[in-house]
Amino acid sequence: MKAKHLMALLGAALMAAALTACARESGEVPSAPQAPASATNAGESADGAAPAAEYHKITAEEAKERLDANPDAVIVDVRTPEEHAAERIEGSINVPNESIGDEQPALLPDLDAEILVHCRTGVRSRQAAEKLVALGYTNVYDFGGIVDWPYGTVTGE
Repeated sequence: MKAKHLMALLGAALMAAALTACARESGEVPSAPQAPASATNAGESADGAAPAAEYHKITAEEAKERLDANPDAVIVDVRTPEEHAAERIEGSINVPNESIGDEQPALLPDLDAEILVHCRTGVRSRQAAEKLVALGYTNVYDFGGIVDWPYGTVTGE
């Protein structure tokens, strides 16, 4: 009887090892279990530190809702100055993706400001949003491209 239990345990261990290996090959690495939200204070991680900034992808509609709820939110257009001048979301500031490097952009002095990032189709906005998060910005939301913005734009300088 002991042999059957030992074989079952060994089989389960081998299956777990095989599944873990498959997950790693596909790029899906299992994560450690997270503490439930109720186990920590809001805005605090399980170890008591401030939460790490992370990339957030939202829709244009969600960006509009955020703008309506927070008039201090900053719309950042990461296209070229020429693209921004030709057509832009009213009130947006232009911080070209190519200009975002290892230092905090001068036009974005507040690391905790709510920042809504867009480009033309969504490729550069994702790159820029990830760079801003890496620089320490904590409330960065990528809403993709101006082509998906149904709320009107302005043109000209």
